[in-house]
Amino acid sequence: MTGTVHSARSSSTIQRAAQAVGAVFLLVGVLGFIPGITANYGSLLFAGHESEALLLGIFQVSVLHNIVHLLFGVAGLLMARTPASAKTYLVGGGVIYLVLWIYGLVIAQDSPANFVPLNSADNWLHLVLGLGMTALGLLLSRGAGAGRTAATGR
Repeated sequence: MTGTVHSARSSSTIQRAAQAVGAVFLLVGVLGFIPGITANYGSLLFAGHESEALLLGIFQVSVLHNIVHLLFGVAGLLMARTPASAKTYLVGGGVIYLVLWIYGLVIAQDSPANFVPLNSADNWLHLVLGLGMTALGLLLSRGAGAGRTAATGR
């Protein structure tokens, strides 16, 4: 038990950031399956732009979209185990969300290519997530490197 407390205390800021982002994605994935929090829940489909379910009444979701959030959350919690993998999660995940933002901008929302599905609110959220996660990963990893240098004297 002491090892668990010690490792929680010794986790770096970037690891805690990856844990927080992962926890938020897990929460969003779960909330996407809760009627009331997800409007039009009865129209929730496995995939495709025909799903009219809206998380918080704003963001278009499907079962697949919710599963992706859950998996992204689990990945964040698992990759938060080391500073290097936490950075990979934040920067890599940020890049994935920036690519998803561009994808959402170039496809027609009523086309079969919109299989996740995405609406305009999703697209702009993906931009914010992409920039935010990438910035967290890059900025906090610089601080982690400086902290290690000072602690080890190297």
